[in-house]
Amino acid sequence: MRTSQKTTRRQNIRYRIRRKVSGTAQKPRLSVFRSNSDIYVQLIDDDHGVTLAAASSRDKDIAAQSGTKSEKSRLVGQAVARKAKELGLETVVFDRGGNLYHGRVKAVAEGAREGGLQF
Repeated sequence: MRTSQKTTRRQNIRYRIRRKVSGTAQKPRLSVFRSNSDIYVQLIDDDHGVTLAAASSRDKDIAAQSGTKSEKSRLVGQAVARKAKELGLETVVFDRGGNLYHGRVKAVAEGAREGGLQF
């Protein structure tokens, strides 16, 4: 499959997910973006179009850790859960961003659950 076909297919999957998944101030959307080297997570209030909290594998405390990309993804999930707890948020809606729910995306979700988020 050519790159243009891959990106078009993934974008269509993202549109399909976004039609169903939306975040509010009380229950924000936990959006995951996965690049080849890093992973980025945001808590988004779609009603107001505002990012409430964010974490990534490029944050200083996570980048300083040694380990695989999946292990760092779990730390990113725990970091965003910690930031959500500081904001008083308990539940979120998970948005996998068109990626399959395995590997690093699953590790983020498990890390967020370990941190106390429910979804």
